[in-house]
Amino acid sequence: MGDPYILMLVALAVLAIVDLVVGVSNDAVNFLNSAIGSKAISVRNIMIIASLGVFFGAITSSGMMEVARKGIFNPNMFMFQDIMFIFMAVMITDILLLDIFNSLGMPTSTTVSIVFELLGAAVCISLLKIYGQDGTKSFADLWTYINHETATKIIFGILLSVVVAFSIGAIVQFVSRLIYSFNFEKRATYINALFGGFAITAITYFIIIKGMKGTPFYKDVKFLIEGNTLLIIAGSFVAWSLISQILIQFFKVNVLKLIIGIGTFSLAMAFSGNDLVNFVGVPIAAWNSYEAWSVSGVAADAFSMGVLAKKVPSNVWLLLIAGGIMVVTLWTSSKAQNVIKTGIDLSRQGEGHEKFQPNPLSRVVVRFAMTINKGISYIIPQKTLAFVDAKFQKPVIELPKDKTYELPAFDLVRASVNLIVAGILISIATSMKLPLSTTYVTFMVAMGTSLADRAWGRESAVYRVAGVLNVIGGWFLTAITAFLAAAIVAYLISWDMVMIPILLAVVALLIGRNTLIHRRKKKEVKKQVYIERSELITINGVIEESADHISEVAARVNKLYTNVVNDLANHDLNKLRKTDKHVGKLNDEIDDLKDGVFYFIKSLDETSVQASRFYIMILGYLQDVAQSISYISRASYKHVNNNHKNLKKGQLKDLKTIDNELTALLNKVSDVFQNRNFDDLDAILVAKQNLLNDVSASIEKQVERIRTDETSPKNTTLYFSVLLETKDLIAALMSLLQTYEEFHLGTKEVK
Repeated sequence: MGDPYILMLVALAVLAIVDLVVGVSNDAVNFLNSAIGSKAISVRNIMIIASLGVFFGAITSSGMMEVARKGIFNPNMFMFQDIMFIFMAVMITDILLLDIFNSLGMPTSTTVSIVFELLGAAVCISLLKIYGQDGTKSFADLWTYINHETATKIIFGILLSVVVAFSIGAIVQFVSRLIYSFNFEKRATYINALFGGFAITAITYFIIIKGMKGTPFYKDVKFLIEGNTLLIIAGSFVAWSLISQILIQFFKVNVLKLIIGIGTFSLAMAFSGNDLVNFVGVPIAAWNSYEAWSVSGVAADAFSMGVLAKKVPSNVWLLLIAGGIMVVTLWTSSKAQNVIKTGIDLSRQGEGHEKFQPNPLSRVVVRFAMTINKGISYIIPQKTLAFVDAKFQKPVIELPKDKTYELPAFDLVRASVNLIVAGILISIATSMKLPLSTTYVTFMVAMGTSLADRAWGRESAVYRVAGVLNVIGGWFLTAITAFLAAAIVAYLISWDMVMIPILLAVVALLIGRNTLIHRRKKKEVKKQVYIERSELITINGVIEESADHISEVAARVNKLYTNVVNDLANHDLNKLRKTDKHVGKLNDEIDDLKDGVFYFIKSLDETSVQASRFYIMILGYLQDVAQSISYISRASYKHVNNNHKNLKKGQLKDLKTIDNELTALLNKVSDVFQNRNFDDLDAILVAKQNLLNDVSASIEKQVERIRTDETSPKNTTLYFSVLLETKDLIAALMSLLQTYEEFHLGTKEVK
């Protein structure tokens, strides 16, 4: 009888390990963003500090394990079999959900996902039990199964944390900036010492002392802590302020870097203490359930799980093993780096590439904020506004142009505030045994501090707001998806236990598929040729970089044009759709290059400013080429998608001839620029005339067909569109080559 449940426990153990990996990949953003974004400490040291924090936090998480056992449902209303079905459904759903978000590079909440998965699976099993009891119970009895008071408290706490974290982060950052300004190195040492005393006191008390409440060791020091809260806080503040003053005065220590180091450790510890329940709480609860049932001698569908309502001490060794897995993942996960990048990009102080595109809501929010800002400027006295503005004036940092990429995303003051506020809020919730979302708190604190720090200027606000709205929208989507998906999986498992191995196979396939897609995307990113602002400082640099762009675009346009012609000949809608997506990527990459022209011009040295005009023209021609292939691809896809007749054999034959000639031409262009054989450009310019003549001849042939046997106006429209855009593509390409040849010859003469 116990065999299937032993197998389920083994499956849950494996799922717990996988969940730890995908969970940490998502949640590493919570405690690494501030330290990495500020570049206060080397990445290696940051990772070591965070790893130690995760280990210590794993020990303190035992008190939070109660949430998985009895926080969402009343265990005494369920049998052992029901509980195992719920836990299997939760773990399967959780892994799939988190892996999808990680692959997208979107930070989501592991707490929200686990809470709503437990709720969805428990509601599903409860309804099955209610409606399977011969009509003796109704839907109203659902609340006897669900611990709705605690569940509601948890859900509202999570939602409230979004507002609280954003508001407190903004207020604390605003006050900190008024105290420090951006010239924090010039502040008096006692200000740094007091700030260090406050920050480290807050961190040590709320993280370490409050965190100890969840451990077996708390009873040994309980008498020292309880009843002495104010004395401990006051004493810690005085002691840490004096220590900070000594470190600053005599050892020249930057106290803000010290705060960031301690804050990273404490936030990693708070994350581990709060979020470990999300990954291993369910499997540990399943093991406790099995232990209680296996010695009872009662059937699995008749043994009540009221035992879960009692407090069960967690195995410290299991928690440490879980902590070890989290640390290994922290060092090795590329998906974690992807999620971290999203958080830093949205909160960075400077301008740069924006990941998210504006949407109507983000535009409305920005306009509304600008209106409020104007209203406030009328109310507050001008002297006060001038004083505040002076505190927010950013210093001009003089760096060599080849070192500008080393600038941090934000400064040490903001990084310190991020860590202090997030750490305090999370540890307060942990001490109250509320599974607060660490993702919500840390992300919204970072957004609040970046808003207060005026990081969202007129140039970037609409993009940053859109990014925040996208992430928050993803959180709500997480909740809804987690609830529904867990309910569906629970229903399938309860229908027949044979669904468990099937669902596990689906999990393995989808995770494998997502991993392959993620790796392919990483390779594509490596292949994309982006401007390195630090390198383009001389004419030679411009020639080298632009040659790479042209070679890459020629090779890709060559492949895309051939694909369109072949897919059009086969009337293959799916392949045309894929080709159109690749064309869209090419256009986006060239748009990104054009968006970077401002930074490119600023990066030029005084002797090569003339190269800016050349580079702008090259980008313009590349955009013309990309737009031509885009139009050809879009028109072909639309034609096939509308189920119009296929092109005739004569038309396809002419198109294939043009494609072969264009392929030969583009191959030569790609080779010339890849091998830097610029002296061969003249031969290519001469050869292009034959291709243009063939395109014109094909147009004349089609005119003759219309006058004799052509009967499809849609075919004619598509055919003319492809040929005319092909002429434009060739013309743009030849203009590009001509411009490049002239610039190359001019550069040689100067030399």
